[in-house]
Amino acid sequence: MSRALRCFWLIVAAFALLIAPAGAHEMSMAEMELRETSTGEFFWQWSAFSDKRPIGNDLVPHWPESCQAGPNTLHCGSAGLKGTLGMDGVGKRYSAALVKVIWLDGESHVYTLTGAQPSVELYGARDDRRGSSEIFRAYTVLGVQHILSGLDHLLFVIGLLFLVGFRRRLIGTITAFTLAHSLTLACSVFGWISLRSAPVEASIAMSIVLVASEALREKASLARRVPALVSFLFGLVHGLGFAGALRSIGLPQSHLPLALLSFNAGVEIGQLLMVVLAYVVVRAPLPRPYLARARRPALYAVGAVAAYWSWLRIAAIALPG
Repeated sequence: MSRALRCFWLIVAAFALLIAPAGAHEMSMAEMELRETSTGEFFWQWSAFSDKRPIGNDLVPHWPESCQAGPNTLHCGSAGLKGTLGMDGVGKRYSAALVKVIWLDGESHVYTLTGAQPSVELYGARDDRRGSSEIFRAYTVLGVQHILSGLDHLLFVIGLLFLVGFRRRLIGTITAFTLAHSLTLACSVFGWISLRSAPVEASIAMSIVLVASEALREKASLARRVPALVSFLFGLVHGLGFAGALRSIGLPQSHLPLALLSFNAGVEIGQLLMVVLAYVVVRAPLPRPYLARARRPALYAVGAVAAYWSWLRIAAIALPG
């Protein structure tokens, strides 16, 4: 590799260090409670504040046309809560807005609005079938957004691709990673496993360093001989990271299994999109020598960014606050 090319990749790595935050993904969800006080009459409020700044400063609801809005009140008359509920600002400061409607009989229903789906249709009464489909779509989109914005998870998948290549073993390797993170994601969401997020995030960063270093080795190693085992073991840790993100987003307790399933499906869709994109790049009509020369600098860049995250996340554990 020429000296100029080495300098170029060093600059790329340094720039990546500057722009890549230690917490590679951060999502949040705002929550609104809408309670029916009498037939067609509702009281609403945001249930939480963040950074001492009211959620209402960032999110503005647009109520159905048949309803008349007052300060924290909604008058919908005999027609009930029917029409389009929209939310301005969702997808910016907040990844999603969770709107919980509590009816006079005590039953409740949850609607999730995201940047991709900033409005939902309300039908004047509880409709669990429609609500379930909305939650499935919303949490699937959130899962895709999380994996595509979670740079650390993407770098781990990229490291696996460099380690295994587009061979038959890649199917088993990716499948093992999927099974492992699905397992710990479910266990964490249901409360069977509980770990602090800081050690989990540090372990995720170190897993990227290890995979990148193994992909750089010329000699056969355990990771090269049995990549599915390595991806499974580290997938357990990544699943805990997914669970932390999902908890910060918020989960509708009445549709917990559905939200978990759809979020995990979204993660898998995003992961497969990354693999397909990498395959297109590898199969692009580029001169093979250029691709071969780019492999080692790319792995050094991945390892350098992950090492940087590791130091920052370990420091956050050792020096809290």
